[in-house]
Amino acid sequence: MLLRLAYLAATNTIALLRLLPMSDREKDIEILALRHQLLVLQRQVGKPVFTETDRAMLAGLLHHLPTDKLRRLLLLVRPNTVLRWHRDLLKRRHAATCAPKRRGRPPTVRSVRALVLRLARENSSWGYRRIHGELAALGIKVAASTVWEVLREHGIPPAPERQSTNWADFLRGQADALLACDLFETRTLTGARLYVFAVIEHATRRVRILGTTAHPTADWIVQLGRNLLMDLEDASSRARFLIRDRDSKFTAAFDALLTDAGLTVITTGIRIPRMNSIMERWIQTCRRELLDRTLIWNQRHLVHALREFETHYNEHRPHRTLQQAAPLRPLPEPVNLPAHITQLEVRRRDRLGGILHEYQHAA
Repeated sequence: MLLRLAYLAATNTIALLRLLPMSDREKDIEILALRHQLLVLQRQVGKPVFTETDRAMLAGLLHHLPTDKLRRLLLLVRPNTVLRWHRDLLKRRHAATCAPKRRGRPPTVRSVRALVLRLARENSSWGYRRIHGELAALGIKVAASTVWEVLREHGIPPAPERQSTNWADFLRGQADALLACDLFETRTLTGARLYVFAVIEHATRRVRILGTTAHPTADWIVQLGRNLLMDLEDASSRARFLIRDRDSKFTAAFDALLTDAGLTVITTGIRIPRMNSIMERWIQTCRRELLDRTLIWNQRHLVHALREFETHYNEHRPHRTLQQAAPLRPLPEPVNLPAHITQLEVRRRDRLGGILHEYQHAA
């Protein structure tokens, strides 16, 4: 706006200099011509639009004229409007030069606000008083009312309204004590249907493939439950819950066997596979990396392939949840490679005829 105002002032000054050598008769003729053109524009334009620069220019030029003379001028706006523009212009100048200093406490530092939001997000049961206490323990001095205002500005409700725990949070919080099991089917080259029973630990992602059969009876499931309990006892497992779906093959005898061993059986909702998402994801991985790429001849071949995949999954395959470590193999120490080495000596080990690949440094 200031640049445009300077431009208009310069053009008007040049126009004023052009009027100096003109006689009064020539000026009167030009004024009459301009007034007539203005009348033509008023008949064609409904309501003219003035920018802030136009208003400032007209107000600066016309405010020196008396009100009676101003009313006799042929203008696109009313004289009172021009006077109001001048008052607004003076008011803005006064506000810019005499603006009061900001009062009250200084604004909260952005990093402190981000920390308040993080504490509220990670601790749903903490109210603003509890968050304020945690900030004080960290040596951050801030008022409790400021914490409350930050939470309110970001639409975070009070603690009692944020304490509801969803299923995903429950699974993460209880991962060390959770097991999950499921049955899935596959087919051989002859079209025979075979069933596989597997169990996975939520915390370590270790998989146990307990058995395969063409006829999954209730007695077969119970026997696999006994085998699972012996494996857990040998591994000194701390599991206390077992998640399963509502398949009819899981009978009351299977639940009673696990209950007697100290495991609580949790059944998923009807048609809600996400309640057993980790087990369902492993089944998807098994199909994508093994079964969809292997021609299964018979049950014996399936058992061999699953045993190889179980070993590969537990001892070599990296997992994002475990920071790219394997369930039974921690990550090795980082290797410091000299700058002059142009090629790494890495060997590949093939499983199941090359379907699964494992890479290791050469000795």
